[in-house]
Amino acid sequence: MQGAKELYLDLLKRCLTNMIYRDSSTLHGRPLPFDLQRRGEGRDWPVHAHTMIGVKRLDALHFCLEDVLNRDVPGDFIETGVWRGGAVILMRAVLKVRGVTDRVVWAADSFQGLPKPDVERYPQDRGLDFQDMRELAVSLEQVQENFRRYGLLDDQVRFLKGWFRDTLPTAPIGRLAVLRLDGDLYESTIDALNHLYPKLSRGGYLIVDDYGDIGACHSAVSDYRQAHGITDEIVPIDWSGAFWRKETGPGA
Repeated sequence: MQGAKELYLDLLKRCLTNMIYRDSSTLHGRPLPFDLQRRGEGRDWPVHAHTMIGVKRLDALHFCLEDVLNRDVPGDFIETGVWRGGAVILMRAVLKVRGVTDRVVWAADSFQGLPKPDVERYPQDRGLDFQDMRELAVSLEQVQENFRRYGLLDDQVRFLKGWFRDTLPTAPIGRLAVLRLDGDLYESTIDALNHLYPKLSRGGYLIVDDYGDIGACHSAVSDYRQAHGITDEIVPIDWSGAFWRKETGPGA
């Protein structure tokens, strides 16, 4: 039987994905009616829901959060690429129901969509022209308002606004227990790995949203793992997401 905390977090996931009111979506620019399976698998871009990652990836994130708290793995939580804020809202909610007051949730995003691919430095990003997709550009103020609607905007939530190449090298982050990447591009993924993976504690989790879906993201992860001798088993979540528990590689 589920207790009150479990019921709350389950309801939160249903709200974040808008399984409750079942809004329409878009796919490759085409408007589509709500489809339960597509929404659950994170295969659409919802008109109103606060996340597009689907239920399985929310559940996997929830598992990683609870596990590091149960094992007392030190560090904060971060997502790089937050869109409307759904995943980081779940992070803050888990801390809230667990009564954890000594960890911070970091939301890193440009809050203006994705950058234009720098194909001179990162040829793997050729053709990934997401910067014209305005539905991916969600302002900092809107994400803060989304936190506020759940009663979860407080001083344990901090925002890093700007391109990852500019914000992550000097981000005032000590240690991390969960690092979730959702930057799509090779550049965004490798920037987050270079600057944040060394801060991920042993026993913490690295989660990649686009590992199975976008070749450039997959390549960035593979290149980083090979360059740093990371041999931890990659666990698929669904058709797109994957994670591993950090036991090898650079850092804490």
